[in-house]
Amino acid sequence: MSRLPARLQPAWPLLKRAHRLLSVLAGVLFRPFGRLLGDRGLPRTATVASAETAAREPGAVTLHPGGQAEIITRGPAEGDPPRHWVFERGRRAEVPARYVLDVRDGRLVGDFAATVTPGGILDYQTSGYFGLAGWREHPVFLTPRLPEVDRIDGTVLSLAARGTAGNYYHFLYDAVARYGIFEETLPGERVDAVVVPHQSGYQRQILELAGIPGPYVQPRADRTIRADRLLVPSTPNQDLDAPRSATDWLRKRLPPSGRTGTPTRLYLSRGQQPGGRRYLQEPELWPRLERRGFVMLDPGTLSVQEQIDVFHGAEVIVAPHGAALTNITWSQPGVRVLEMFAGTYVHLGLWTIAEAIGGVHYRYLVGAGSWPEGKEMTGIVDDVDIPVEKVEAALEELLAAH
Repeated sequence: MSRLPARLQPAWPLLKRAHRLLSVLAGVLFRPFGRLLGDRGLPRTATVASAETAAREPGAVTLHPGGQAEIITRGPAEGDPPRHWVFERGRRAEVPARYVLDVRDGRLVGDFAATVTPGGILDYQTSGYFGLAGWREHPVFLTPRLPEVDRIDGTVLSLAARGTAGNYYHFLYDAVARYGIFEETLPGERVDAVVVPHQSGYQRQILELAGIPGPYVQPRADRTIRADRLLVPSTPNQDLDAPRSATDWLRKRLPPSGRTGTPTRLYLSRGQQPGGRRYLQEPELWPRLERRGFVMLDPGTLSVQEQIDVFHGAEVIVAPHGAALTNITWSQPGVRVLEMFAGTYVHLGLWTIAEAIGGVHYRYLVGAGSWPEGKEMTGIVDDVDIPVEKVEAALEELLAAH
């Protein structure tokens, strides 16, 4: 989505549907020829569970079991409108048991790092993508053959997945947190390379702070990585569940430095660029928040350690929905969080982090616009339109919460 030129972003819902349909049609046409193209042949089939992948290709694939499945019950989330269907749908979840998939002569495809076995099976459970109804819609099938192959000798660990290359939230919960699963499942295991995005400053800082050793290999859309032995931890945040196992690991692995004197009331701005999920009434709201002792913050201007420290010390956080709120991962129980959404895009990923921490006073506001219940929400970059008086009233209620 972020790769689309701004003028094309309003057409994203239509383009997404076309993308899914083309993947299905192209797969029907190109999959039968996979065996003829060697390393670059498309997967010929797929499994929906990694255990099935191991069972179908036992000579090449092993599943190493880790922690148990997590049954999560949450909420109800407090906000306006009450019991919004996105939050209601997220009140109960089951996160599958953790594991590491061990693939001899395995392949990782593209920057979404789809896992493919030597026998041509796409392991869909570790290769999920955004907004798909099934594996046949996966973008790995969009082209007649896989991207050019880079061979890496030895044992390679994959932490890459959809969305991890350029999104702070997905990088933390879909990439970095999986290193905890690797350590839990295969303690003491040494690898020769780690496939993980590391081109941005925050990614390199997080990898260093978390103590994840290199050498690192950047996943690329135009490359397939082939390894003698490929280790792929399970993906516990596939459905934005932020399970407690992942949240606790991140909180312990990237602790605050002990810095004091950071602001306690934060407003996270997304600026005023149209089509960037900005809060439209920010110029009117901000003076009122400033009088209440709030500090306007763009977390992207801080180092990762500074972000951890600031959010650890925060008492109240107000923000339109965005990846910056991922930093509540380091907030303390008792923090108060007000998250604002456009009516056409409500995302439960930050609420689930708050629930995993426990003791967080979370409240949401959904602005103008609406979306049919149960339908995939596609207004990802729509601006947030909520009257200032409504925000102030919600903030008053949040500050009064016990």
